[in-house]
Amino acid sequence: MTNDWLTQLNREVVACTRCPRLVAYREQIARDKRRAYRDWEYWGKPVPGFGDPNARVLVLALAPGAHGSNRTGRPFTGDASGNFMYPVLHETGFANQPDATHRNDGLRLEDIYITAAARCAPPQNKPLPAELANCAPYLEREIDGLKKLRVVVALGRIGFDAYLNYLKRRGRIANKAPYGFGHGVKYDMPDGRILLASYHPSNQNTQTGKLTRKMLVQIFKEAAHLADR
Repeated sequence: MTNDWLTQLNREVVACTRCPRLVAYREQIARDKRRAYRDWEYWGKPVPGFGDPNARVLVLALAPGAHGSNRTGRPFTGDASGNFMYPVLHETGFANQPDATHRNDGLRLEDIYITAAARCAPPQNKPLPAELANCAPYLEREIDGLKKLRVVVALGRIGFDAYLNYLKRRGRIANKAPYGFGHGVKYDMPDGRILLASYHPSNQNTQTGKLTRKMLVQIFKEAAHLADR
């Protein structure tokens, strides 16, 4: 099978215990639970990437949500961010359905793969630099394995920086200074891919109108167009 590398990588991700602070936090959340989900058996482990191994578009986000991905075991599944994003992916042709509630809900992605800079839910949604560094080798292997990848959609500054750091480690860019983050900014990168930035579909951004549905639809329409270029 051609995707053995991904199965193996995700197995390693799920078993990872490199960051003691994150291990303690994600397991505590899984034990204590949120009242609304007290009947759920929380995932409580690192969350592997999700999507099409032949994807031309990569979505690179921040980290799992404490009661979303950390509960369901799949990126952007079961929380407000996912409830905002998956209908957009459905509308723009990347997802077969608009809903993402649990790992076995039938959701499939086409031509897109979703991952994060950190694989464990961090306290206050803020992974430490050392924790991001511990996770970086997983991201490198994902990017290297996605052979058809053409467009990287960075959701938020941490996802944006994670891709720049990847290129820096590879010697493709000398520093990050020329690449400023902003919603809708687009860069042709030295590795031949296009980096497209968006505000993160966090509750804070969507509730305040900093990121609207129309804005996010535009990002993914552009990603689809750029992948075809």
